[in-house]
This record gives sequence, C-alpha cells and structure tokens, in this order.
Amino acid sequence: MSYRLGIDIGGTFTDFVAYDQDGKALTAWKNLSTPQNPIEGIMTGLQAFGRIDAIDGIRLGTTVATNALLEGKVATAAYIATRGFKDVPFIGRGNRRHHYDLAWVKPKPFLQRRHALEVDERIGPSGETIRPLNEAQVRALAAGIKAEGKVEAIAVVLLHSYLTPDHEQRIKAILAEELPGIPVSISYEVLPKWKEHFRSSTTICDAVIKPVVKKQLGSMRRELDENGVRTRIVVMRSNGGEMTLDKAVEAPIQIAVSGPTGGVIAAKRTAEALGLPNLVTLDMGGTSTDVSTVVGGREKFTTDFEIAWGRPIQIPMIDIRTIGAGGGSIARIDAGGMLVVGPESAGANPGPACYGRGGTWPTVTDANVVLGRISAQNFLGGSMSLDAEAARRAVQAIADALGMPVAQAALAIVRIANNNMVGALHTVLTEQGLDPRDFVLVAFGGAGPPHVSDLMTEASIPKGLVPNFPGQFSAFGFTMANARVDRYRTVQLNSRFFDVERARNVMAALVAECRAELAAQGHSEAAVTRSVEMRYLGQNYELEIPVDIDAFTEEEVVQLFDAFHSQHDARFGFRLDDPMEIVNFLVTGIANTGELSFPEIEEADGDAKPASVRPVWFDQGWVDTPVYNRDALRAGHRIAGPALVEENASVTVLDGDKGLLVDRFGNLLISAN
Repeated sequence: MSYRLGIDIGGTFTDFVAYDQDGKALTAWKNLSTPQNPIEGIMTGLQAFGRIDAIDGIRLGTTVATNALLEGKVATAAYIATRGFKDVPFIGRGNRRHHYDLAWVKPKPFLQRRHALEVDERIGPSGETIRPLNEAQVRALAAGIKAEGKVEAIAVVLLHSYLTPDHEQRIKAILAEELPGIPVSISYEVLPKWKEHFRSSTTICDAVIKPVVKKQLGSMRRELDENGVRTRIVVMRSNGGEMTLDKAVEAPIQIAVSGPTGGVIAAKRTAEALGLPNLVTLDMGGTSTDVSTVVGGREKFTTDFEIAWGRPIQIPMIDIRTIGAGGGSIARIDAGGMLVVGPESAGANPGPACYGRGGTWPTVTDANVVLGRISAQNFLGGSMSLDAEAARRAVQAIADALGMPVAQAALAIVRIANNNMVGALHTVLTEQGLDPRDFVLVAFGGAGPPHVSDLMTEASIPKGLVPNFPGQFSAFGFTMANARVDRYRTVQLNSRFFDVERARNVMAALVAECRAELAAQGHSEAAVTRSVEMRYLGQNYELEIPVDIDAFTEEEVVQLFDAFHSQHDARFGFRLDDPMEIVNFLVTGIANTGELSFPEIEEADGDAKPASVRPVWFDQGWVDTPVYNRDALRAGHRIAGPALVEENASVTVLDGDKGLLVDRFGNLLISAN
C-alpha cells in the first residue's frame, strides 16, 4: 500500500489528501495552519494520518513566495543594469491605477535606488555585441556590495540579454566568485523576453524572495527528514506543474501562485470525468477567494499578472484572479456608516470569533454560524467546536450599528461577501466575453459550498457543482497534477525577410530545454506543444498561434502566416496585407505523472434521509431545514431545497429554489428546481 499525498498550506487551514495508489481510495483531512512555522502544521497533519512510511511522494502548495511579495517581507537586493538603464524599475509604466486621484503615489519596486548599479556593456537589438563587458567594473561593484554588507540578493538585467545572454551569465559567474552565498537572479534565466519594465520587475521579485524561500523550504526538507519523512517532495508551480525543493529555491518566482492551481487542475479532471466542457471555479478559503475558468476542457494560462498593482511578474501561470473575500473576512462599519466585508481577514490566529481563540471581530464564518448554516457542534466533522454565542456577540455589534436584528445583520454580511465574489466571477466571465449561462459553477474551499446556491442566482449561472472533498480540493488537485515546464524567448522575425534557420534553432533549443528539465525531474517521456506570438508590423499586442512545426519549411511558414491571418480576422474582424512579425517563441513540455481514477460510490436504493432538522435563516426568515450527512448519500439521490448537506470540512447550502443530484462519483450537481 502506497500513498500519493497532496498538501495545501492556506492562510487558515493546512489541507491534506492521500490517494491510495493500490486501493484507488481517497482520504482527506485538515488542521489549522501555523503561519510562523508551516512545518508544524504539516507535521500535525502527517501524524494524524499515521502511515508516514507508506507515503510514496508529497506535492506541496505553499504561499511562502506569495506572502513575502504581498507583505513586502523580502530581502534587500542590488540591481545591476546596462549603463544608462538603472532607472527602469523606478520609471515603470506611464499608466495609473487611479486616473483622477492626485494624491495617488506610484508603488515603489522592491529596491532602494542606492542599490541600483550600472556596468559598461551593450548588446544590440539584433543580439550583436556593441560594447564588451567591463569585468573589472563588475568586480568593483561586488567589492562595494561586500563592503556595505546589507545586500542579500542581486538581480541582473542587461539590455537585449534575451537575445545574447553572455554578459549576464558572465556577471553571474563573477559574482559567485566575489560574493559566495549571495543568490543572483539574471533576467535570461527568469524572463528571456523583451519589454524592460516587465523583465526587470520579474527578475527583481525573483531575487528578493530567494533568501526567504530558501530559509523556509530548506528548513522544511531538514525537519521532514528529522521526523522520518524521507519521501520525495515537490512544490507546485504557478503553471500547474511541479518542481523540486532545490529548483524552487533557485527559481522561486515560479511558485508565486502555487496553492490555488490545484483547485483548477482538480476541477478540470472532474469535469473531464463528467463530460462538462465549461467551468468557472470558485475557491473560497479562510482568507481569500480565487476564481478561474476552464473553457472547452482547457484551463486558461496567462503571463499578464501583477502580484500587486504596478509590480508585474510575467511567468506562465494558470489565470487565477484573487480577491480578499473568505470565511475569515472581517465585517465592519466604515467612516460613512456603510457595512464593509474584507479584505482584512482574521486568519487562523485568532481567527473568527466563533473559533474561541480570542477573536472578537465579526467574520463571514460568524455570520453563517448565526444564520444556522454552519453547525457549531459539527464543524470539521465535530473535531472542532465553535462558540455560537461568541459569533452572535460579534455580529450583534454590526446589528446594533445598523439598527437591525442580528440575523438580518448576519445575512447582510453574507450578501456583501457574495457581491464581492460575483464581481470576481464577472472578471473571468462577462469581461472576457463569456456567457455565464454556458458555465457550471464549481464551488470548493471550506467556505465555498455555503455560498454556491446564492452565487448561482446572483451571477446568473444555471448549474453548480460541489465536488468531493471541497475543503481539501486544491490538495486533491496536487495529487493528479502532471509535471509541466514552459520555455519562452523573444526573437523578432519579419514575414518579408523570414530567417528560417534562426526560427528552427530557437524552437529546437526551447524543446531541448523543456525535455532536459523534465528529464532532470525523472520524466523520460513528455508531450511537447509549440506556439508563437505574432502581430502585424506596428501593432503593440500579439496573438498566440499554436504550431506543430520544427523545420519551418516553406510550406509550413505559409501555413503559419495563414493561421495568423485567420485568427486575427476571427478575433478582430479584419486582416491586413501588412508584414507580420513573430515576437515570441513558446514551448511547453508535459509529462504524465500517473493517472488517478475517481472511485465510484454505491447506487441509492431509496430516498435520501435527513440526519436532523434545524432552523436556518433564509430570505423569508427562519425555516426548519433538513440536514443531510454527505457520507450517507449515494449515487442517484436527489434533494430539494431548502436543505443543508454537511460533511467533514464544509456544508452545502441549498435555498428553496435549488435542488441537487448525487452523481456516480459522489459529486453534488446543483440546478434550479
């Protein structure tokens, strides 16, 4: 008996899912996170599992990089640029977050200007060496950094180095000689693409979190070994792939959005099993809510991401939008007397008032307890008791301020949280030209299922799905993720003077890099996909065109240009006779890391029987509502709302207009009555 284990370290809970690779069975559990030392929460969960020797591998989703960047708790970094370009990180872009706010201040990079340094060298726009690197200057800069003694990491971003990286690579080698122990990030290894601000910002972010990630992940491996957990452990990438702990320390920017990817992967695999092509995912945890889409069976990827406004990181990642709305989101009355929910969160310590850990602020979880939607006696399957009276006292403060009964105040808190999440859903649906009526809302995270019924109504999404283990769904996704590597490079080619040899060499090099990294992870076979980003000459944005070519023969090049014309016409309604440019080459390698089959459940032999009945507040007031135990449900069972379906880590709330069907795998399929 061997287990594949997924662990998702969240802001409030650490989630665990173990897949028995022999018995094809799943086990899920969770415990409170320990933000100051995440390994404590991990070891608590592993000890509860008890079968440590049978663990065949661990896949970990961690927020260490994300939190460091969001909170600004990063290392002091130096920045080395081509002479005349050290101010690129400080100039940034010309756009503004608030166009008419004269008091708005542009966010600063994770860099002090006195640590922005220059070196004599120059690579031209075609990759030619205009001025050789002055190595003596580099050594002098290293001596100055050493003398100051404050710099903990170094970012190197030279002009046009994505075409010819020799100077960056040489600087890295010199710094390794002169400043051993100080990590160095060079843009060619982090983001070998054009556009200086994006390249500098991404490289700086990679550099400033290297010491932070090294400290946590390095100690994690050591402490796991000391506790007898010597199995292979990998960290989830932002693109849904995996990387070893050592690789994560070398390129920490690749795990900047590590945790939320698991839920999208699990939702996609679940949809494949059920034949559902279009999904919108809603992962509501204790601190935040993450939303994403799967369209036509494919998750959406992006490089257009900002860890905070004005601080872009352009790495390939699953396109996930995050808002500060979770079960721990704090409700308060603002200066104008309006009720506001989030983005501040009570977190795991002290947590919501109902946790009984000293928290007094009212949260969304407290509101759901007051409304009877969350049971104070059956939280986490009864392993954690909630203080319903403390929740009521916390919400009572809001009720008194608004001059309404406590139950109505609790419902107002829930509705405002719902409204925040509807806004997030619109950003990935209607704002992208997608019709919500074509989608299924997949709600997970411990706090997602209590809101699924309301969100279906308010976002005009006709169907919903609460999967198995919703409270540990991201950890579940980790167990079924494949290894994935993305490689990309800016190489500008013109359709009028197309350099076939150059295109062939670049594509071959990227394919080789993908296969080599996957082989280093232990994967001998990989499926490789290729694409290029193209535009008409003079345009500022590109379209990604999938290709299946390596040789770039004359016939293949003609097909490529025709494909661009067709896609541009389909997207924008016109095509031009202007020359075309290939701007970026992109290659993805995916290695199958082992299939995970969904276990089927028994067929129902009668109607579902409620385990109890309790009063729950809906729009019409208190309603005696049947409560079902999810473990007792069987395939084919139907439940009409209003109803509650309780399970170990969550509860699904059905209003009177909804009903659900239990499918053959145990998922809850929700639709209007």
